[in-house]
Amino acid sequence: MNVGVQRGAIAAVQVLGLAVWFSMSAVVPSLRNDWGLTAGGAVWLTASVQFGFVAGAVASTALNLADRLPPQRLLAASAAAAAVCTVVLALFADRPAVAVPLRFLTGVFLAGVYPTGMKLMASWAGSAGRGRTMGVLIAALTLGSTLPHLIAGLGSLPWRGVLLTAAAAGLVASVIALALVRLGPHAAPAAPVRNPRYALSMFTERGPRLANLGYFGHMWELYALWTWIPSFLLAADAAKDLPGSVEITVFLTMGIGGAAGCLLGGWGADRFGRPPAALTALLLSGLCCLLSPLLFYAPPPLLLAFCTLWGAAVIADSGVFSTSLSEVADRRYIGTALTGQTAIGFALTVVSIQLTPLLAEAIGWRYAFLLLAPGPLAGALAMRAFGRATTPAPSPRGTP
Repeated sequence: MNVGVQRGAIAAVQVLGLAVWFSMSAVVPSLRNDWGLTAGGAVWLTASVQFGFVAGAVASTALNLADRLPPQRLLAASAAAAAVCTVVLALFADRPAVAVPLRFLTGVFLAGVYPTGMKLMASWAGSAGRGRTMGVLIAALTLGSTLPHLIAGLGSLPWRGVLLTAAAAGLVASVIALALVRLGPHAAPAAPVRNPRYALSMFTERGPRLANLGYFGHMWELYALWTWIPSFLLAADAAKDLPGSVEITVFLTMGIGGAAGCLLGGWGADRFGRPPAALTALLLSGLCCLLSPLLFYAPPPLLLAFCTLWGAAVIADSGVFSTSLSEVADRRYIGTALTGQTAIGFALTVVSIQLTPLLAEAIGWRYAFLLLAPGPLAGALAMRAFGRATTPAPSPRGTP
C-alpha cells in the first residue's frame, strides 16, 4: 500500500478528529452571554477534556488497547465517539453542569485518537525518516486543535453551529480511518500478553525516562498557552488593532505557525538528531515565556510575529519526544509507552491550565505566562541528558 497515501490519511484523521478538542474554548465568548459563563466555568470546560483524556489514556494503557486491538479500528471508533459526544452537547446542553461531563467523555475518547495515530504513523516510517513523519502527525494535531478557532472566526455561526461543524469533521475522520488507514510494515508484533505495568516500568530505563521528562516539561507549557493565548491577546493593547479577529489570529499563529514548526522540528530531528532538535525548540519557547511581558505592549505586527514564533517553537519538539520514545522503548509495547507518556503529560496540563488564569487574576495577563517558563527549561535539561545517554561512546583507536 502506498506510504504517502497512508501518512496522508492518518494526518487527515488527526486534523479532523481532533477538531472537537478545543471546540468549546473557541465559543467561550458566546457562552459568557448565553450561559452567564464565569472564568471558573470556562476553565472547567477545558480542564474536563484534559481530565477525560488522562482517564482514557490510563484505561487504554492498563488494557494495552493500542497494542492488542487493530489500531485503525480503535482510531475510527474513538473519533466517532468523541464526535457524538460533541453533537449531544451542541443539541442539548444549556449550562456547564451538563456540558462538563460530556466534555470529560470527549476527552476519554480522544485518548484513542492521538496516541493511536502516533503508533500508526510510526509504523509507516523507519528510523531514518521517523522524525519528519512524526512531525507531520503533530502538525496535523496542531491544525486540528486550532481548527475550531478558524470555524468561529470566519463564519457567523452560533456557538452550537461551531460545535456541530467540529463534530461533523470528527465523523468524517472516523470514516477515513476505517476505510483507508492500515498498520504499516515497521510495526512491532502485537503484544503477546497484557502488561499495563510497562507504562511505569519504562521509567526504570534511562532512555525512556529522560525522553518522558523532556516531554513533561514541554506539556507544562503547551496546552496552557493554547488555552489562554486568546485571553492574553484580548488583554494586550494591540488587540483592537489586530488584522482580523482574535480567533483568526490564534489559528494563524498557533495553528499555521505551529504546523510549520512541527515540520521544521521533524526535519531537524532527522538531520541533526533528536536531542538537538528538542533542545532548540524548548529553549526558544522558554525564552518566549520570559519575553512575553515585554511583548505585551508591542505594536500589532511585532506581536503577531512574536506569537507566530512562539506558536512554532512550542510544538516543534512534540513529535521529537514521540519519536525518541518509540526508538528506546520496548518495541512490543510502543503503543502502551506512548499512551502512558501522554497520560502523564496531559495530567500536568490540567495543573498549568488551572494555575495560569489564577495568576493572571492576581498580577494581570501581562505576567501570567511566566508561570510556564520552568517547563521547557526543565525539559531542555532532560533532553541534554538524553543526548548523552543515547549517544554511543566512541570506539577505542584502532577498533572498528
